[in-house]
Amino acid sequence: MTTCNLVYITASDSAEARTIARALVESRLAACVNIIGNMNSVYRWEGEIREDKEVVVIAKTVDDRVPELVRKVKALHSYECPCITAVPIDGGNPDFLKWIERETSAEDR
Repeated sequence: MTTCNLVYITASDSAEARTIARALVESRLAACVNIIGNMNSVYRWEGEIREDKEVVVIAKTVDDRVPELVRKVKALHSYECPCITAVPIDGGNPDFLKWIERETSAEDR
């Protein structure tokens, strides 16, 4: 079985998150994307501490789709350096993991 991943992304607002989510699912780069609003971020950027409201985007995909997913998100994103991190899924419902594989498979592209 292919390794599945959760890809954690932050977006500037709900509209940007929805644009990214739809593009990822439509292009089969992700089987499913969750959008979680009202996140508070504290970070250092260009030498100063900043605080912003952001939206969390979590995409489910397979290993071999991650590089293309990253390229797609960077092309759609408003940030100069968007947060995009892939975390391997180390277990879970086998039927769900197979579904992720099917939805991101080459046959359907």
